[in-house]
Amino acid sequence: MPLFSNQQNQSTAIWEPKAADGRLAQTAGANEAGVFTSDLSVSEYVLLGEAGFEPLGFVVGSSIYHVGLQAGRWGQNLELQVLTQAMYNARELAMARMRAEADHLAADGIVGVQLRMQMYAWGQSCLEFVATGTAVRHLAGQGAHRAPDGRAFTSDLSAQDFFRLLAAGAVPVAFVLGTCVYHIAHQGVMQSLRQMGQNQEMLQFTQGVYEARELALARMQAEAAQARSSGIVGVNVEVKNHVWGEHATEFLATGTAIRRLSEEHRLPETSPRPTFTLGLDA
Repeated sequence: MPLFSNQQNQSTAIWEPKAADGRLAQTAGANEAGVFTSDLSVSEYVLLGEAGFEPLGFVVGSSIYHVGLQAGRWGQNLELQVLTQAMYNARELAMARMRAEADHLAADGIVGVQLRMQMYAWGQSCLEFVATGTAVRHLAGQGAHRAPDGRAFTSDLSAQDFFRLLAAGAVPVAFVLGTCVYHIAHQGVMQSLRQMGQNQEMLQFTQGVYEARELALARMQAEAAQARSSGIVGVNVEVKNHVWGEHATEFLATGTAIRRLSEEHRLPETSPRPTFTLGLDA
């Protein structure tokens, strides 16, 4: 099973557009007199402070990528590895640039990471991959919450889940993903006629989807192991067709890899705990 990774030149991966320099220079992470920017709600901002963190700035990474073509065999289940590699490279470029902006602000981590795709009218054959989040820093300034590589952690957890994770003595390491673009075989005419009007499992489809999903999950798990984490929380598997036609499908598995903190970095027992209030309005 190929485990794909970004093969781009490292200097390209961490490239930041010059347009971002002015914005980052005026944020709280780079200038004591600057203001912080974030995509946090008011409740999330307050809860982040109770967890001992402060927001520094809204960080963005982007890559507009031309996804190539690859033909699949009409009646065969198989991975479209050229397309899988493209989807990996584009996302990793966006994530690396977002993380580079966080490094520019000397952040301990990025919370609320969102990874999305969009198209423009002037580039119908291209997809833009955008990674966004809020760079944060621990108020104690010890760097104990950073990833094992010494750089900012990344996480797609909500502020509430981030707080609960810290209270349990753990911290995010990295937003990890695994993807697989897979060609699901077509059915022949005679096969379709034999199944007409019958209750029966579509084994060819089941096998194809099973293999594609397993490839995505295994690659996500391999990323977490490479990041030196102890586990993954919040796993989600999405299925999207994008622009390749109805039988070429991307399976994308995502989650947040975590690790345990030492006892001295756990939240104190006196820290307030988030509560859930249920409205009773009729």
